[in-house]
Amino acid sequence: MSYKSECQEPQTERKGLKGKHLCSFFLLESLCPEPHKQSNGRSSFSASSFSVSSFTTLGAAMEGGVKFKHLRILLHGPVGAGKSSFINSVDSVLKGRPASRALTDGISGSSFTRKYRTFKFHKNPESTYSFVFNDIMGFEKDSDRGVPVEDVKLALRGHVKEGYKFNPKEKLMEGADGYKLGRTLEDKVHVLVCVVRADTVSVLSDEMVKKMKEVRLAASELGIPQLAILTRVDEACPEVKKDSSNIYKSRYLKEKVEEFHHLLGIPMNCIFLVKNYCDEIESNDKINAAIVCVLKQMLYFGEDFLEK
Repeated sequence: MSYKSECQEPQTERKGLKGKHLCSFFLLESLCPEPHKQSNGRSSFSASSFSVSSFTTLGAAMEGGVKFKHLRILLHGPVGAGKSSFINSVDSVLKGRPASRALTDGISGSSFTRKYRTFKFHKNPESTYSFVFNDIMGFEKDSDRGVPVEDVKLALRGHVKEGYKFNPKEKLMEGADGYKLGRTLEDKVHVLVCVVRADTVSVLSDEMVKKMKEVRLAASELGIPQLAILTRVDEACPEVKKDSSNIYKSRYLKEKVEEFHHLLGIPMNCIFLVKNYCDEIESNDKINAAIVCVLKQMLYFGEDFLEK
């Protein structure tokens, strides 16, 4: 069966795709916002329209008497999955124009991100939104390439200093320059997000899956909520490439979500589909809607975590 027919909306439940999974998948579509219509018939989109700006009161959240300025979201996953591009895409949504603070490279085949870096997002020159993203080096299938799994585990617990340059051949150890001893609750990760390309789910190596599972287990032991993003959905499904509002209507992408669910065990309703900003030169409402959908869920998960 061709990709084109695979990407069409199913009329009946497909064999192998269980009913409860279909329900979870369609629920995600209902959670995603749609652009408002202006009087002239054109659509409009703004961060505040979809309550992203309402997540600015986190500074009042208290845990053990400590005030939090930022909810910390850590992105991890294979090289080239779109982690840095997703950060740029969130920045693009909030600014209302394409942005590219996180440097990206789609052709090298190895991780372009080398350092542990925190990204804040400005509401205006004087203030920022109450969440940050941490970007890290990507995983590679070879044991001596890509970010060491143990370094990601240290990041979860807040032990990695800002700007630390990852060494694929040597994991970070206590006492090293990049190791943070005096960590705070705010240094720790509050939400873990696994980022994988939708068009590579079927070909992920056993070693890659093992690394992601190790990080998932470590986060689970710490009680950190987790979700996943499947990127490059337009490359995986031609129907979505034609119209990105078809993201949650694609039968092929439903199968990719279920397949990834079985690989890592992440619930179906915690796996989101996103097209990152790539070659666009203007803001796109349909792209924005899917990005805000997953961003809101990250923030909900993070707030729930801090309230425990």
